[in-house]
Amino acid sequence: MDIPQKLDLLGSGAQADLACGSCGEGQKRVRDDIGRWIYPAVRPDGKLIRMLKVLQTNACENDCFYCATRRAREQPRTTFQPDELARTFDQIHRANLAEAIFLSSGVAGGGTRTMERMIATADLIRHKYAFRGYLHLKLMPGAETAAIERALQLADRVSVNLEAPSSEHLAKLSSTKRYTEELLAPLCIARKLIANDPKLRNKTMTTQFVVGAADETDREIAARTAQLYRDLRLARIYYSAFQPIENTPLDGRAPTPLIRENRLYQTDFLFRQYGFTFDELIFDGRGNLPTEADPKTIWAIHHPEFFPIELNRASREELLRVPGLGPISVRRIVQMRRTTKFRAIEQLARVGADEKRAAPFVLLDGRVPTRQLVLF
Repeated sequence: MDIPQKLDLLGSGAQADLACGSCGEGQKRVRDDIGRWIYPAVRPDGKLIRMLKVLQTNACENDCFYCATRRAREQPRTTFQPDELARTFDQIHRANLAEAIFLSSGVAGGGTRTMERMIATADLIRHKYAFRGYLHLKLMPGAETAAIERALQLADRVSVNLEAPSSEHLAKLSSTKRYTEELLAPLCIARKLIANDPKLRNKTMTTQFVVGAADETDREIAARTAQLYRDLRLARIYYSAFQPIENTPLDGRAPTPLIRENRLYQTDFLFRQYGFTFDELIFDGRGNLPTEADPKTIWAIHHPEFFPIELNRASREELLRVPGLGPISVRRIVQMRRTTKFRAIEQLARVGADEKRAAPFVLLDGRVPTRQLVLF
């Protein structure tokens, strides 16, 4: 294959990995021959950038039952050699098509050998081509400590996709991957390296779950999510609703409704930005998040003793519990009430809040808002 053909095939192979904030969320991508796999992405500092997502190779020894690159699936296979891929990205970067790169790979020749090729590519990008922008490296299952340390030295962010919340659930997705030894272990090693080396303190880690393919519940995913944030200090966790792929063992399984993915993301935000804990989440009888309303509204409805709160006196932590109020609107409320009082529900809209959702849960200078109210 020539370079554009390789880029097209290996870019396609990387699309299922969300990797970063805006990837896979429907935003406009570059759509020319060399840049169709360039996505809008969000760096750890919140800056929106254009990111090339690509595999080193789509050859793979693993048999993940949901995956398009699994070993038994018939499809064209190809590999980028390290200098070939590094040179290609340099050309893309110099053409001002992309400011960042996400590099993953199928496992070919074992996790150690695959990691060596990826690190060689990243090393060339950093040193031969003097790239100083954002680089995300996927850690291969079973990656060794030395390789993980070198990946952290070269990359801004590393990740391992756990895919499932436990060993038992992973066994329903793959017969070749080992949950603790191959997937969790590299994240634990990376966390320890970051904690013990001041030069690595700005490096971050992420992971991803496939939702609904292994008969797991939202409760099980949320419990694992809370544990990962607490113990490994992951920067982000991503959730991908299972969608069947033709000619894979799970191609006859029904797709997971996107509302389930959405509710998990909302729960994730509650953990990271709103101060909620796992024990505060409310699940239905099947162990899943209710779909009729977002998880913060469900919590509020189940805690009438907490509401209504006085908007002009409540603490930041109390305000963050109000449906319709987020970190930005809460910050603006706290700033504005130093010089003015909130007396009308319309004032909430001016600070970026969803005043209709917030109205049933607040008092405005001691009064219940009088506008027509809706909960969801």
